[in-house]
Amino acid sequence: MNGLINYMSCAALWLGLLVKAPDLLRHRRDPYLRAICAVLGLAGLCFLLGAPPTVGAVNELSGVPNLAAPLTYAAITGYCAASQVLVVHWRGGPRVRRTARRWALSYAAVVLGIAVTFVLGDAPVERRTDLDTYYATTPFIAEMIVLYLLAHLTAVTVTTLTSLRWARRVRGGLRAGMTLLGIGALCGAGYSVAKLVAVGARWSGRDWSALGTTVSPAAAGLGALVTVVGVLVPLVTPRVSEWRLAGRTYARLWPLERTLDDLLTRRALRLPRPRFASPGTRLVWRRTSIHNALSHLDAYFDRDLYDRTRAGVLAATGDPERAEAAAWAAVITDAVRHEADPRCEAPASRDTGPPLDRAPGQAALGRIADVLGGAPAGTAPVPAASAVPSGTTTAGTAGTT
Repeated sequence: MNGLINYMSCAALWLGLLVKAPDLLRHRRDPYLRAICAVLGLAGLCFLLGAPPTVGAVNELSGVPNLAAPLTYAAITGYCAASQVLVVHWRGGPRVRRTARRWALSYAAVVLGIAVTFVLGDAPVERRTDLDTYYATTPFIAEMIVLYLLAHLTAVTVTTLTSLRWARRVRGGLRAGMTLLGIGALCGAGYSVAKLVAVGARWSGRDWSALGTTVSPAAAGLGALVTVVGVLVPLVTPRVSEWRLAGRTYARLWPLERTLDDLLTRRALRLPRPRFASPGTRLVWRRTSIHNALSHLDAYFDRDLYDRTRAGVLAATGDPERAEAAAWAAVITDAVRHEADPRCEAPASRDTGPPLDRAPGQAALGRIADVLGGAPAGTAPVPAASAVPSGTTTAGTAGTT
C-alpha cells in the first residue's frame, strides 16, 4: 500500500492527459489545451515523484540524500505555474499572454529559490514521508519547504475561486466541469494547509507530523481524482447527449421498420445488423434499411391516396407536418400490401396519379413512425445543445430527427 495513493492519483491524472492528447495534437497552438495538458501532466508527475518508493529510488540513484524532495517541489511549483496560466486563459482579456508570462516567470523564480535553498541547506538523513516536519527547523531547508507550500496554496486558491466564479456563468457539462475543477483545487489546498499546520506545530515544539503523512496525501489524492473528472466531464457530456439522442431516435423509428420488415427480409434489402455498435451506428443502420425499402416501394406509392389522406388530416388538425406524416404512413402501408400481393396489378398499370416528387426526409421519418406506432407525430423532445470549453472539439450530433 506504500505509495499506492500517489501512483493511483498519477494514473488518474495521466489518463485525463491521454484523453486530451488527441485534441492537443490537432490544435497544437491552442494555449488553453497546452495549459490544461500541462496541468494534468505536471500534477501526475508530482504524485509520481512524491511516492515513497520513487523517493527512495531517486535518492539511491543520485547518491544525494533527499534529492527527491527539491525535484518533487519543483514539479509541484511547475504544476502551480501551469494552473495559473490556465486560469489566465479562462479569464481572457487583452493582456492574457503578458499575465501568463508573469505567472510563469514568478514560479520559475520559486523553482530557482527551491534549488538554491536546498544547496545551501543540510539534509543528510533521508526522509521519505516526513521531510517537511523533520527538517522544519533546519536553516534554508525550512525556507525551501515554506516557499513551495505557499506557492502551491496560492495557486490552488486562485484556481478554486476562478473556477467556481466561472461555473456560475456557464451551463451544462461545462458548468459541472468547472465546479468539479474548483472542488478539486479546494481539496488540493488541503494538501498545503495540512503541511503548513504540521510545520507550524514543529516550530512550536509539537509533533503533528501525521498531518503531513496521512491527511495531506489523502487530500491531494482526492483533489487529483476530482480534477480529472472535472476535465473529462465537458468532453464526455456532449458525447453522452449524442448517444442518448441517437438511441431515442433509433427506438422511435422501430414502428416504421416493423411495417417494412417483411419486405426487407423477402428482398434482402436489410444490411447485416451491427453488433456491439454505438447508438449512432445502429441508428444509421436502421435508417439505411428504411431508405432501401422506401426506394424499392417507390413505384407502388399512390399519389391520390397521399393527397386524400393529407387533405383530410390537415382539415381535421390544421397541422401540416402531422398531415404529411399521416399521408406517408397510409401510402407506405398501402405500397407494402400491394408489393407483397402477387395478385396485385403491376405498378405501371395502377392509376396512381402523378408520382410523388420526393421521398420523406430524415426529419419526416420520425413523424411517420409516430403515426404507425399510434403516437401523435412530432412529439419526441429534442435536447438542448451543451456548452464546451474553448479549445475542445465535439462530434456533430448524430440521430437528429
